[in-house]
Amino acid sequence: MSSEIQTTLKIQGMTCATCSTRIEKGLNKMEGVDASVNLTLEKASITFNPEKTSLEEIENKIKDLGYKVAKDKIELDIIGMTCASCVGRIEKGLNSLPGVYSANVNLAMEKAVVEYNSDELDPSDLIKKIKDVGYEAKIREEDEDDEKESAKDKELKAKLRKIIISAILSFPLLWSMLAHFGLESITPEIIMNGWFQFLLATPVQFYIGYQFYHGSYSALKNGSANMDVLVALGTSAAYFYSVYSSIIGSDQLYYEVSAILITLVLFGKYLEAVAKGRTSEAIKKLMSLQAKTAMVERNGEVIEVPIKEVVKGDIIIVRPGEKIPVDGEIIDGYSSVDESMITGESIPVDKKVGDIVIGATINKHGTFKFKATKVGKETALAQIIKAVEDANSTKAPIQKLADVISGVFVPIVIVISVLTFIGYYFWLDPYNFAHALINAIAVLVIACPCALGLATPTSIMVGTGKAAEHGILFKGGEHLQNTQKINAVVLDKTGTITKGEPELTDYYPVEISEEQLLKIVASIEQNSEHPIGKAIVNGVKEKGISLLSTTDFEIVPGNGLQANVEGEMVYVGTRRFINRLGIEVGELETKMTRLEEEGKTVVVAATSEKLLGILAVADTVKEDSQQAISKLKEMGIKVVMITGDNLRTAKSIAAKVGVDEVRAEVLPEDKAKEVQKLKDQGYAVAMVGDGINDAPALATADVGIAIGTGTDIAIEAADVTLIGGSLKGIADAIFISKKTMRNIKQNLFASLIYNTLGIPIAMAGLLAPWVAGAAMALSSVSVVLNSLRLKKIEL
Repeated sequence: MSSEIQTTLKIQGMTCATCSTRIEKGLNKMEGVDASVNLTLEKASITFNPEKTSLEEIENKIKDLGYKVAKDKIELDIIGMTCASCVGRIEKGLNSLPGVYSANVNLAMEKAVVEYNSDELDPSDLIKKIKDVGYEAKIREEDEDDEKESAKDKELKAKLRKIIISAILSFPLLWSMLAHFGLESITPEIIMNGWFQFLLATPVQFYIGYQFYHGSYSALKNGSANMDVLVALGTSAAYFYSVYSSIIGSDQLYYEVSAILITLVLFGKYLEAVAKGRTSEAIKKLMSLQAKTAMVERNGEVIEVPIKEVVKGDIIIVRPGEKIPVDGEIIDGYSSVDESMITGESIPVDKKVGDIVIGATINKHGTFKFKATKVGKETALAQIIKAVEDANSTKAPIQKLADVISGVFVPIVIVISVLTFIGYYFWLDPYNFAHALINAIAVLVIACPCALGLATPTSIMVGTGKAAEHGILFKGGEHLQNTQKINAVVLDKTGTITKGEPELTDYYPVEISEEQLLKIVASIEQNSEHPIGKAIVNGVKEKGISLLSTTDFEIVPGNGLQANVEGEMVYVGTRRFINRLGIEVGELETKMTRLEEEGKTVVVAATSEKLLGILAVADTVKEDSQQAISKLKEMGIKVVMITGDNLRTAKSIAAKVGVDEVRAEVLPEDKAKEVQKLKDQGYAVAMVGDGINDAPALATADVGIAIGTGTDIAIEAADVTLIGGSLKGIADAIFISKKTMRNIKQNLFASLIYNTLGIPIAMAGLLAPWVAGAAMALSSVSVVLNSLRLKKIEL
C-alpha cells in the first residue's frame, strides 16, 4: 500500500535467536505491522500503516518486550527563526523525514535536537531539510563556543547596522506624519513630495525588509504562515498603495507606515535577541567556570598543559587559589575547597587523601596532588552543562498549548484582516480604500505569535539555569513542570537522610570470642558493597584482625548475606532472615531492642544450627536533614521515610529528623510498590534515593530525585538530581518549579491577552499601524524580560 511506511530500527539488548524471534512475533501481532528482525545486524526492518499504528507505539512495544531502540542524537544550530511558527515549520519538516524519531526546536536557544537513525539519514539530510523550509543550519560543535558567541555578536551588529540605516531613512517619513495632524507649516515641502518619499521608503522595503519577503516565501512554499507573512503583507500593502498614489498624483501616501513598521519590527527583534542572550547566561557562566590549564606531573617533571590534554590517570598539582581542572581523588596533601558551584553552599569543604575533588571548584588554602579520574565530557561540570542544555531541548507539556495556537494563529489573523478591509470598504466607510487598508494593516501587524512562542522556552531556560547554580539538575522541561505538583515526598533512609557512612559500634558474641565473631562476619561482609558491610569490615580491620577466605557467597536481597566460612555456612543479616533458619536471638533480645532504640542498625550472625552473635553499626544523620524535612512539612508536603531496616531503628532516625510516617523492613523490590500505593491514594509523589535498589522506585514516582553523591544508576533513573547530596535541594527544586511555572503562565497570559485585546482595537480603527508595530515588537521583549525575573529567585 502507498500509505505504508518503511523504516529500520536499531535494537539493543538482543543476545540470541530467541530474542530476535520474540521481538519479531511481538511486532507482527500489532495491527498494520510487518517486521523482520536480524540478530546479526541488530536491526528490525519494519513496514507499518501509520493510520493503524504509530512509530512511537512500535518503539514502546520493543521496550515492553525488554529491549531498547538505539537512537542517534544530534544538535543543530539554526539561523533565521523569528517566531513560534518557524519552530513548528522546522519541526514538521524534520519529523516528516523517514528515520527521524523526534525533533525538538528551541526558539530561545536557536537550536534543534534531533533523534534519528543514522542508517537511514545523514546530518546533511537534516540540514538540507531545514534549508528547504527556509532556514540555515549547521552541526552544533561543543568546541566552538567562542566562535558561536563571536558569530552571534556579528549577527547582532549586522542587525543594529540595518536598524540604524532604516531609522535614518525612515526619520524624514516620520516627520511627514506631522502633516497628517495639521502641522504642514513645520514640515519641509521636499519631505511631502511623493517621489522623495518613494526614494526613502524603497530601500527600507526591499533591502532592509528583504528578510520578511524571504521568510514569507519559505513559509508559504511549505504550506504554512508565520510572522514574516504578516509583516510582508502589511508593509507591502502600504508601500504599493503609496506607489500607486504617487503615480496618479494623489496625496494619500503611506510610505511612512511601511518604513516605520519595518524599522520598529527590526528594533524589537534586536531587543529580543539581546534579551534572549541573557536567558542563556547560566550555561555561559557554567562553561566559564572550567580551568583553562592544569599542572601535570609527567616523566618526572611538572608541566602546564591545556585542559583538553589532561587524560585519566594524570597526577595533577593544585596550589592555593587555583581552580581544580578535572575530577579526581587526592593522593597527597590536604586543603579546603570551595564547592559552591556544585552545592550552592559557600562554606569550604575540608579535603584529605582519599577524598574526591571536582573540576571547576576552587582550592582555598593547601597544596595537594590528585589523580584524574574523570576528564572531558565525564566531569561533573560537563554533566551539569549537558543536563541544563538537555532540559532546554525538551518541551514542557504546557508548551503544547502554545504550539497548537501558533500553528493556526497566522492564517486566522490574515482572514480577520481581510474581513476588516471588506467591512470598512463596503459598510463602515464605503469605498474609502485608504481607511480600509490602514485598519487591515493594523490588524496584520498587531497580531504576532512571537511572544507566544517565547513564553515557555525562555522561562525554562532561566529556571533550569538558576536551579543548576544551586546544584539542582532537571533532566527536562516536563520534569520541571511535574515537580511543582508534588505533595508527597518519599525519602530513602541510608545515604539520603543519613550520611550512608556507618561505623561499627557494638558487638556481642554467643559462645565464641569477640575476635571470632568479628572475623567471621567481616570475612563475609568484605564481599558486599553495602555501606553497613563496609562499616563492619573497616571497623574489624582497624582492630588488626585478619580476614578469612569464603566460598559460595550469595546476597539475599533485603535480608542479608550467606557464605561458606571454613567449611560451614554462615548467615549474616536481619532478625527476619535469621528467624527463617529457626534460630532465635534469645538472651540478646534486650540488647537488640536497646541498640535499635538508639537508632543503630543491628546485624545478626548465625549458622544453620546456632546463633553466633550480633553487631551494631550507627549511621549519623546528615546535618541539614531535619531542617530540610521541616521545610517540606511547612510547604504542606507529606513526608514518608522508607527503609529496609527494622522498625525500631527506622523510628529512632525518623524521630530525630521529624518524619511522622515510617515504612520499615521494605524489600528493595517493594519500594516501588510503596510509591505506587501513595500514587493510588491521589498523591503526586517524589521519591528521593541514592542507591541501586532505589532505581525502580525512582522510575515509578511522578518525579524521581537522585542524591548526586549516590550511584550512577540511581541518577540515571531519576528526573531530578541534587548534586551536593543535601536534602534542602528537594524544597528548593519544588520552589523553583512553582516559580518557573507561574512565570510561564504569566507569559502565556500576557501573550494571549495582548492579541485578544489588540486585534479588536485594531479592527475598530483605533490603532495606527506604526503604533501596532511598536506594540508587537515590545510584546516579545516584555515576555523575555519577565522570564529574566526568575534570575532573582532567592532560595
